[in-house]
Amino acid sequence: MAAPAATGARGAALFPALFVLLWSTGFIAAKYGLPYAPPFSFLFYRFALVSVLMAALAFVTGARRPRSLREWRDLALVALGVHALYLGGVFVALDGGMAAGTSAMLVGMQPILTVVLAHYWLGEPVRIRQWAGLVLGLAGVWCVVRLKVDFGGALSGLVASAIALVGISVGTLYQKRHCAHVDLISGAAVQYAVCAAVFAPLAWLVDARPVQWVPSFVFALSWSVLVLSVGAITLLYWLLRHGAAANVARLFYLVPPVTAVMAWLLFGETLDALAIAGMALICLGVALARRPA
Repeated sequence: MAAPAATGARGAALFPALFVLLWSTGFIAAKYGLPYAPPFSFLFYRFALVSVLMAALAFVTGARRPRSLREWRDLALVALGVHALYLGGVFVALDGGMAAGTSAMLVGMQPILTVVLAHYWLGEPVRIRQWAGLVLGLAGVWCVVRLKVDFGGALSGLVASAIALVGISVGTLYQKRHCAHVDLISGAAVQYAVCAAVFAPLAWLVDARPVQWVPSFVFALSWSVLVLSVGAITLLYWLLRHGAAANVARLFYLVPPVTAVMAWLLFGETLDALAIAGMALICLGVALARRPA
């Protein structure tokens, strides 16, 4: 029988793959839900529900609450980056007609931006092999999503995607540097409550169409709350606590190919030989970009 420590280590080794799998469903959930709800309303309901869920879980488990104004401030700043700016930017871009492949390509630059910021902000060393891996990964992303990339006239979508890119890059690094010792459950409850407060007035003032509570939207909302906000985000924060920021960032290169496979299975979208070659290129790039232990 395997020792408990060894079993736990093997389980933890699966967390990066599980994170990529769960995170990749974000575009699928958005594709299901956005036809029935404008972006800010969708995100308001998502964060309002998950904030209540995490607050209840924190109460039941006796999770340690933030103890200082600095911890509350740091959690709020991470919430604005990782959740509000990132998801707000992606949802606005998709709702405005930007192709999912275009958004994935733009946000796919996140590993490179994160590595640069981690080097100059957190002092993480970056080797030539890692730079080569990051460039290969970006090239692979282009191969995967190239047929779906369309920049035609989508200036607002480009701006929204750029905001999402900066938000997720800065937010994850800020989480690693300033929120590493905050309880994951109570911290998540605070962050999601902050996001609900951000999106409530935006949904009221900006969104022009009402939410249609059809089964597809309810499914997309439920998936976003339970699988993405609870599952994927918790895994992201755990990975940031237990590894270099650059190693976590490289996992985002795997999101577009996994999403492409899901879209191929669910929606019959194109997946040709060059896209498959791009997936292999991404795997090679991720392996090269891994920071040595």
